[in-house]
Amino acid sequence: MRIGIANDHAAVEMKNEIVKYLEGKGFTVVNYGTDTNDSVDYPVYGEKVACAVRDKEVDLGVLICGTGIGISLAANKVPGVRAAVVSEPISARLSREHNNANIIAFGARIVGLEEAKGICDAFFGAEFLGGRHERRVNLIDEVDKRNHQ
Repeated sequence: MRIGIANDHAAVEMKNEIVKYLEGKGFTVVNYGTDTNDSVDYPVYGEKVACAVRDKEVDLGVLICGTGIGISLAANKVPGVRAAVVSEPISARLSREHNNANIIAFGARIVGLEEAKGICDAFFGAEFLGGRHERRVNLIDEVDKRNHQ
């Protein structure tokens, strides 16, 4: 599986550790983030991963900024993207199982490294359950299409 990852200046160190962690688990990780602590604008990096997911350059994505909120908001502006910001593994798992999220986001100032690894394990270890959840995800997609014409 190919995973796109991006970050802003607040999350360089965490991004580097998560890349190593995911590669150690056998994932191919494509870095779309900054590698410097110089201040950058998180929407640029959220969009990069979102477009890579949309265009099927990568299968799923990880976004990390100070809180995970801003970078996920930017990603969610890209049609077809469902980026979920979480701060613990249960929500990460449910975002895949119930919402078919294709990007996970979290904050380097909110979660520690071990929790971030747990979030990634839960997200990448889960699959969309379909069934009763399919109708709701389809409704989300309809909202997306109506508002991106």
